Parts: sequence; structure tokens; C-alpha cells
Amino acid sequence: MLPPLCASDLLFGFLCSSSLISLGFLRKREREREERMTMFHFFNCAILTFGPHAVYYSATPLSEYDTLGTSVKAALVYLGTALVKLVCLATFLKVSENDSFDPYQELLKALIGFIDVAGLYFALTQLTHRNISQNHKFQAVGLGWAFADSVLHRLAPLWVGARGLEFTWDYMLQGIEANANLVLSISLAALGSLMWLRKNKPRTLIPIIYACAGIVATMPSITSYLRRSLGWHFPEVVGFELFTSLVMAFISWQLFAACQRPSS
Repeated sequence: MLPPLCASDLLFGFLCSSSLISLGFLRKREREREERMTMFHFFNCAILTFGPHAVYYSATPLSEYDTLGTSVKAALVYLGTALVKLVCLATFLKVSENDSFDPYQELLKALIGFIDVAGLYFALTQLTHRNISQNHKFQAVGLGWAFADSVLHRLAPLWVGARGLEFTWDYMLQGIEANANLVLSISLAALGSLMWLRKNKPRTLIPIIYACAGIVATMPSITSYLRRSLGWHFPEVVGFELFTSLVMAFISWQLFAACQRPSS
């Protein structure tokens, strides 16, 4: 026969069960707090990555002239261009066993990267656009191009990685990198507009326009060289991309303004 339980035993059992319930409740609250923090981090990174595209469209005359259709067409052209590049990369490049810089492979990547220039040429010259000016056309094309690039290359890593329990700055840096890519894409579209649509540009500026377009088009190979050959870390590469994008935007703006002046 079991001995009768005394009041102290009942009190001890009650305290133990209460402690277990409280511990489970605290663990549940901690998990909910972690989930909220990871989603908050994801939304912050997503806004940093994709928000500037919406801000640029709303803050410029692009929204007034309803150029969204042009941006969507440019995004579709980018997706087709990316598919062609993927096939070319899979066909002509070999899988590297290490992460070292291979000049031959990077040269092939740079040449394949000029497919983007061909895609921009198609988007600027062959697509039917609404009755918009040349200034608005290249901005709309560059905006759609950059947005499609961010969705294709950064949305999935953000969704998988930025919702992790371990905080990292990499996804914030990816957002900054997307902003630099936005500026570079619009700059390249502006240079392409000068090359293919502007007929009466000064002859002295033609080599500068083509040289700047070549630099912007080969930026992926340049950053690959900085990472693999010089050993730059991701924050340093992003800083370089951001600085280069601002410089190229200033040069493109100056070239565009110079080509719009009436020739003497």
C-alpha cells in the first residue's frame, strides 16, 4: 500500500508542474520572438534590395508618363538574355575545382557578359514603346533590367538565408549591391541610348561612350578578379561597386548632357 501524500509533497509537485509549464511557455515565447525577428530582418533586407526600384519609378517622371509597360518588357528581355547566358556558360565554361582566378575562364565570362549589351540593344531599339522621350525610355529600360536582375539573383537567397536564426550582414550588403546594380544598369542603358539612338553626337565623345559602356558591361569580371585574385572580402567589393556606380552615373549624365547640346 502506497503511503499517503503529505502537504509538502503536493506542494512540491505543484511547483514542479508550474515550473515546467512556465518553462514551456517561455520557450514558446522565445521561438515566437525569434521568428518575428527573422521576418523583420528579411523584410528589412527585401526593402533595401527592391525598394529603391519602386522609389525611383515613383520619384521620377517615369510614373507620370506611365512607362511601367516599358520596364516590364525590358525585364522580360533580361530574363531571355539571362537564359541565353546560362546556356552559354554551361556550354563553354568548365566547372572549377577551386575558387582561384582563371584568366581564360574570366575572359570567356566577360565575352558572354556582352550578351547583356545585345539584350539592351534589343530592348532599346526593337521593342515598341509608348510615345515617350529618349530620356524616359532608357531610364524605364534600365529600371526594368535592374529589377529583373535583383529578383532573379537575390530573391531566393534572401528568402532562404535572411530568415535564418543567425544574423549576418551579408544580406544587407546584397541589398546595397542591388542599389549599385540599379545605378549601373541605368548608366549602361543611357550609354546604349547614346550609342544606338543618338545620331548627332560629337565625334570626340564616341570613344568615351564606348569605353564607359565596356567598363560597365565587364563589371562582373572586374569584381570577380578583385575577390578571387586580390582576395577582397564581400564588403570591400560592394564598396567598390557602389563607388564605381556613382562615378559611372556621373560620367553618363555628363555625356548625355553633352550630346543633347546643339552642335556649333
